[in-house]
Amino acid sequence: MVCLELVLGALLVILVSCLRGVLVNRFWRPYDIGRRLRKQGVRGPESKFWSGCLDEIRSMKKDAEEIEMDIHNHDIIPRVLPHYAKWKSQYGETFFYRWGAQSRLCITDVEQVKQVLSNKFGFFTKIDTSADELAILGRGLFVTVGPDWARHRRVVSPAFTMEKLKVMTKTMASCTLSMLDSWHGQMVEAGGKQSTIEVSRQFKELTANVISHCAFGSSYMEGKEVFLAQGELLMLVLATFLNVQIPGYEYLPSKRNRQKWKLERKMRNTLMSIIEGRLSSKHLGFGNDLLGLMMESAQKQEGLRMNMDEIVDECKTFFIAGHETTSHMLTWTMFLLSTDQEWQERLRREVVDVCGTEIPCADDLSNFKLLTMVLLEALRLYTPVMVMLRKAAEDVRLGGVTIPKDTTVSLPIALIHHNKELWGSDANEFNPLRFENYGTTASAAEHPNALLAFSMGPRACVGQNFAMLEGKMAVALILQRFSFSLSPDYKHKPADMLTLQPGSGLPIVFKSLAI
Repeated sequence: MVCLELVLGALLVILVSCLRGVLVNRFWRPYDIGRRLRKQGVRGPESKFWSGCLDEIRSMKKDAEEIEMDIHNHDIIPRVLPHYAKWKSQYGETFFYRWGAQSRLCITDVEQVKQVLSNKFGFFTKIDTSADELAILGRGLFVTVGPDWARHRRVVSPAFTMEKLKVMTKTMASCTLSMLDSWHGQMVEAGGKQSTIEVSRQFKELTANVISHCAFGSSYMEGKEVFLAQGELLMLVLATFLNVQIPGYEYLPSKRNRQKWKLERKMRNTLMSIIEGRLSSKHLGFGNDLLGLMMESAQKQEGLRMNMDEIVDECKTFFIAGHETTSHMLTWTMFLLSTDQEWQERLRREVVDVCGTEIPCADDLSNFKLLTMVLLEALRLYTPVMVMLRKAAEDVRLGGVTIPKDTTVSLPIALIHHNKELWGSDANEFNPLRFENYGTTASAAEHPNALLAFSMGPRACVGQNFAMLEGKMAVALILQRFSFSLSPDYKHKPADMLTLQPGSGLPIVFKSLAI
C-alpha cells in the first residue's frame, strides 16, 4: 500500500510538473513576450488563446490559393505569404504575431536581418526543432548549435571546396545527359521533334540522382532509397504544417506517427549499412564522394571525430539541402527562360561561345557569366526558402527594440527579395542584368546583403557552390539541345509547400535542336 502511494505521489508530481511546463511555455511566456513588445510600440494581429494566429493564416492562405497570376507577374508575396503582406502593410516593417504557442517577431529591415544572421556571440540561435523536423533533417548542420555545430561544420566543409566539387561536375553532366536522352526518347515516340514535359518532377529526379551519386558513389541506388523515404516524410510534415501542435502527440502511436517512425528506421538502416561498409574497408580509403570526404575529414582532424549517428544525420542534410534548393532553382529558371525568349537565346549564344556543342567542363562553368546572373535572379524572384527563423537566446537589443528571451525572430527572405526600396522599381520584374557586377565592389541592390537565398554569416549554406555548379551544368546542356516555351496548360500558381514550388507543376514544350 505504501509503495502504491509512493508511485501515485511520484506520478502526481510528474503530472503537475508537466502541466506547469505546458502552462508556462504555451500560455504565460507568449503572453509575457507579447506584452513586453507592445510596451515598446511593436504591434501585431490579435491571437487566440490556444492557436495564436494560425486560424487567420490558414484562412488567408486558402483564399490566396485561388489566385492565378499572369505568367509575367513575379510579385508572389500576396499569394505565397499573404499574412506577411497584410500584416506588414498594417503594422509596419517590424510586427509581432503568434504561430500556435510560438511568439514570432517579424523583421524585414535587411541591416537588422544581417545582424541576426551574422551574430557570432550566440544571441540568436536556431529555433527548437520539432520531432517532425528532426525526422527529416536529423541533428546535422541545419539543427546543431554552439560547439557541436562548429565541429560538424569543420568536418563537412572540406567536402565542399571548389577543388573537390570540380571533380563532381562530370557526374552532374552524366546524370543530366541521361535525363535529356529520355526527353529525346519521348519526342521520338511522339513522332516529331517536340514534346511537352513536366519539368518540376524531372528536376527533382535529376537532383536526387546527382546527390545520390555525388554523396554515395557506387552506393547511389541505396542512397536514393534514403532520398525517397525523406521525400515521403516531407509530405507527412507538410500535411499537418499549419495544425496546432499538441504537446506529447509526437510520442503517441497514431497512424501518422507509425508511418513516420517506419520511414525514419528505413532511412537510418540504409545509411548505417552504407557507412559500415566504408568503415570495414577504410584501409582502401573512404572514397571521393561527399560521404567519403566527410568521413576522411572526421578521421584526420584532431578532436573532430563523429559518431555513427552524427554521420547518418549529415547524410540526411546532404539530401535535403542538395535536392530541394537546386531542383527548385532549376524549375523557376526554366519557367523564367520559357517566358523570355530573348534571354533564352542570349544564354544559348553564351554556352556556344564558351564550349560549343561539347559538354562543359568545370572551368567552362565559371565562364558562364550571363547564366550565373539568370540563376541569381531566379533565386531572388522565386527563392526556395521564403522564411528563416532564429530564436533570441537572451534579451537582445536590435533596431531600437529589446527582443525578449525565447522570442522567435522571423526573417521573411522573400519579402526582402521583392522590396522595391532595395531592388528598385523593377523589383518584381525579371532583370538578370541587375547582377552584372555582383560579387565585385558593386552591389545588385541598395544593401550588399539583400540576396539571402543561401543565407549569410557563419551559417551560410555550405553547399551553395555545389548547387550553382549543378544548376549551370543542367541549364547549359538543355540550352545546347533544346529550345523551349511554356505549355498553354501551365497555370502560374506558385505555392508554399515548405519550399516554393509551382502549385500545379511546370509543363514546358521542348523542341529538339538536334546537335
